[in-house]
Amino acid sequence: MPDIDRRRCLSVVAHIDHGKSTLADRILELTNAVDPRDMREQFLDSMELERERGITIKAQNVRVAWGDHHLFLIDTPGHVDFGYEVSRSLAACEGAVLVVDAAQGIQAQTLANCYLALENDLEIVAALNKIDLPAAEPDRYAEEIERVLGIPADSILRISAKTGAGVSELLDAVVQRIPPPTGDPDAPLQALIFDSLYDQYRGVVSAVRVVNGTLAAGQRLRFMQAGSVHEVEEIGIRAPVPTPVAELGPGEVGYLMAGIKDLSQARSGETVTTAPRPAAAPLPGYREPKPMVFCGLFPVEGDDFADLREALEKLRLNDASFTYEPETSGALGFGFRCGFLGLLHMEIVRERLEREFDLTLIATAPSVEYLAHLRGGAMVKVHNPSDMPSAGEVETIEEPFLTVTVLLPSEYTGTVMDLCQTRRGDMVKMEYLSSERLELVYRIPLAEVVVDFFDQLKSRTKGYASLDYEPLGYEPADLVRLDVLLNQVPVDAFSTIIHRSKANDHGRRMTEKLRQVIPRQMFDVPIQAAIGGRIVARETVKAMRKDVIAKCYGGDITRKRKLLEQQKAGKRRMKNIGRVEVPQEAFIAALGLDG
Repeated sequence: MPDIDRRRCLSVVAHIDHGKSTLADRILELTNAVDPRDMREQFLDSMELERERGITIKAQNVRVAWGDHHLFLIDTPGHVDFGYEVSRSLAACEGAVLVVDAAQGIQAQTLANCYLALENDLEIVAALNKIDLPAAEPDRYAEEIERVLGIPADSILRISAKTGAGVSELLDAVVQRIPPPTGDPDAPLQALIFDSLYDQYRGVVSAVRVVNGTLAAGQRLRFMQAGSVHEVEEIGIRAPVPTPVAELGPGEVGYLMAGIKDLSQARSGETVTTAPRPAAAPLPGYREPKPMVFCGLFPVEGDDFADLREALEKLRLNDASFTYEPETSGALGFGFRCGFLGLLHMEIVRERLEREFDLTLIATAPSVEYLAHLRGGAMVKVHNPSDMPSAGEVETIEEPFLTVTVLLPSEYTGTVMDLCQTRRGDMVKMEYLSSERLELVYRIPLAEVVVDFFDQLKSRTKGYASLDYEPLGYEPADLVRLDVLLNQVPVDAFSTIIHRSKANDHGRRMTEKLRQVIPRQMFDVPIQAAIGGRIVARETVKAMRKDVIAKCYGGDITRKRKLLEQQKAGKRRMKNIGRVEVPQEAFIAALGLDG
């Protein structure tokens, strides 16, 4: 193992689709880390879903040799929902390779990840990727990077991760510019866990970065935040195949197995030290990722509830960033209220549950966490519309806000400003990065962003805009609970919390959609949207009617009238005692994001 001066720890960060995983593939090839026969695209993306969607969801680490140096490389996700993965990875590094697409220039996540790296005092090596594309304009975008991020244009490397051009120069620059780790191999052990996953045969496998001291096989370790003691079963490095080693020194990144069966014992941000000679203080950890979007997950078949509980427990071992708690719904039965970091995260967790555990699920419409301040001075957290206290008890309601940054070509300025303003956004800043590219910053309520803001943004700008957001805190808002009643009976699954100015429109859309999907009964079914006791929208599913006067011909009108009155009275009686059965398709159509 080379001495500490010949080690380099670096992260690869970029906007989504700018070529991080492809660059990692080329580095693996160039350093002969992978046998050419075993090489495949997105080599470090181990999850089937990552390969299918072409995105990185979990950060991955690998050790490669370049000359007489060892590089510890961490490939990170680019999507805004997985920003917590990026921040954790950067805390384990001394430098970052910032990859920018030479045909698109700086995008929103480029800025966000670059600022994250600067906050961690990392040395940044910038590289313009995809110079082999006909649309590439490396000189123009090198100037833009210098102007916006302050990185000198002449220090920015030109590479093509696809063809491998310029990648060896990039590795040389990494060795020259990124400082070696600092750390004392003889000090008490301090190692940072920056990721953990669960292996059903080996227990918890943690990715660790040793800061001080030496981590060796057979040591008794103390997990400082959890307060537990475990014995090391195996330590090793990913090269990229997991390879056991005798010890890891300062600045090295590897994996640790200590027979832990519960992921909460080895959380990300945990400091590991030796039990006989512990460190004086833990390393600065991470902020726990806070769920921002909530939705209910219910099995289509009620008998699958126990399977869903088991599936969530197992999935939580591999992804500790989502939360779940049981909830019941009069319409959907037993299920779970789950919290996610964003809409893509929600989609991925749901897809993994359905795919890996063979479940069929209904997801309710996504909602966010509101704070209801009651007249008595108490405060209630509201994740679900049915938890909302009655209007008479509530003094004020606060909702979460975001700072949303959009980078876009200037010709789409009007349509994007219109989108942000219809979503109750307030402009904070508008800045031209160049004559044809623009940065817009808005304050927007999270509830307005979670449903289809990103889709609308992409369709209004033909895919050219990019989005980044960060939480801003809670602010008071004029919010109401909108209930949907079928035959005067509220259906909790269709309730929603919404801004008063949008309640009437939403109520009309919901009742219209339900009128089309609820089957006709033997009696009229009124579908109403109500705020408290006030009805704001109504549709009616007309009754099926039997022709009771078919056998009457000519003769007295009173005979026909009598038969019709009897039918009407029967329908009135049926309506009083009849329950409207809502088919599963109606829930899926009314609650589906696509609907």
